[in-house]
Amino acid sequence: MLISIFTVLFPIFTIVMIGYLYARFRSVNIAIINRFSIEVFSPALLFGVLADQSFHIIDYQSLVLAATLMVLGSGLIVLPLTRWLGINPKTLIPPMMFVNAGNMGLPVALFAFGDIGLSAATLFLIVVATLNFTLGIAIVDRNASWFSLLKLPLFQATIAGLVVSLTPITIPILLLTPIKMLGACAIPMMLLSLGARLNDIDFTYWKIGLLGAILRPISGALMFLLIQPWFTLTPLQADALLIFAVLPPAVVNYVIAEQYQQEPHKVAAIVMLGNLMSFISLPIALAFILNPTVS
Repeated sequence: MLISIFTVLFPIFTIVMIGYLYARFRSVNIAIINRFSIEVFSPALLFGVLADQSFHIIDYQSLVLAATLMVLGSGLIVLPLTRWLGINPKTLIPPMMFVNAGNMGLPVALFAFGDIGLSAATLFLIVVATLNFTLGIAIVDRNASWFSLLKLPLFQATIAGLVVSLTPITIPILLLTPIKMLGACAIPMMLLSLGARLNDIDFTYWKIGLLGAILRPISGALMFLLIQPWFTLTPLQADALLIFAVLPPAVVNYVIAEQYQQEPHKVAAIVMLGNLMSFISLPIALAFILNPTVS
């Protein structure tokens, strides 16, 4: 079992470490890398998966609903603690809800389950991105416009991919090939970017960072235990949902917090320490998945 877990996580953590070490000794413009990832590579990956003829969105209805409930429930579970601990909910709740379904979720699903797992992880990314740029922004600033979602290449690629998936439209191989080539760049670029960002960890706010890093997988795991029995999921979908449950906070939580000046330094600490915590939470989740006798 340990060898199986190592086989899944070694490529991921290796690329993250390469990104960390490279940015440690070389000047890197993370903004440009992230822009390519968010506006080119990730939309191409989403469209490529959704437009694939072997993908049928109808088969994933229950999984999409379960993922949505998990996102919402993770925030509700932590909400009472914010009042008890005197923490601004606008600072802590979004990182608990909106997980790193891109940088971490996609590669873990790919290496753990293969291309079928990648389809499930892509749907998780769609759910998180849609809720993050609508509900997530509304949590931080109630006056913010949700129409900004329509301008996102991720959202546009999702709509286009769903149209292809739900209609008889067939994308010519000549066009689909470069799209899939661009999509293949998404996962390694996300991991390199995550590694580079780990250099920016600010330990000034380590207390709230550590608290958030611990609460994120715990709240997700609790939601998994609560909702999983109510859905009819295939074994692979249930396993993918467990991985989704313990993923660390998404980096975009910090980007939104900075844009709306919602204690961005505290959010950054939660995000970065939360991603470090995934070196512990993900192996535990994989132990339950790869060795059914554990559960």
